[in-house]
Amino acid sequence: MKHLILPALAASGLFLSACQQPALAKDKYFEAPAAARVADEPEGLKVAVFAGGCFWGTEAVFSHVKGVKKAVSGYHGGNAKTATYKITNSGMTEHAEAVRIVYDPKIVRYDELVQIFFSVVADPTLHNRQGPDVGPQYRAALVPMSREQHQVAAAYLKQMQASGKWSDPIVTETERYRKFYAAEDYHQDFVARNPRQGYVLRWDKPKLAALKRLFPEHYRAKFLRDHS
Repeated sequence: MKHLILPALAASGLFLSACQQPALAKDKYFEAPAAARVADEPEGLKVAVFAGGCFWGTEAVFSHVKGVKKAVSGYHGGNAKTATYKITNSGMTEHAEAVRIVYDPKIVRYDELVQIFFSVVADPTLHNRQGPDVGPQYRAALVPMSREQHQVAAAYLKQMQASGKWSDPIVTETERYRKFYAAEDYHQDFVARNPRQGYVLRWDKPKLAALKRLFPEHYRAKFLRDHS
């Protein structure tokens, strides 16, 4: 699919984009199992990257998680020259729409972030798509930034497969970190700035409601707006 967005229209929310397709069947959110392999992370802020389909909703969810200090929408993989919304929508650049977060493991551990991700952001049984968005740029993936994150992520994917909670096979994988490129400014804080936009109402607001319902201990009502 190829879609173009003009920044002025994006700011107003009056446009069609790769993140605004016809509604499909109603989503179902449920609490994924708590990780058996708990992250053992030293003190200090940590970085994590999650690819979960359209980055608007992924960023919005993590922006409402206690302990997350920054959340930036962007493109993981590929190269700098093609790391633009217009070009990545071709599905030919090897990028994935992703979110880079900075978090405090004293408040929220990496394994808890992974559990939240698979509960309310990404369906791990879908290949090269999430929700209504189709193409390799919308693949779900965990991108570990440390040995500890990699071990936690790998163990959790195996745990999900063995849990029986998903009727279809788990196809989400880990990806080696390559490079993260921040998306255009009009994509940052998109849900907070466009709360009545059609795609946001249909696909992203339900994720936030599920986060609040399933993880009240992690939910932060105030939207984090630090994406520097």
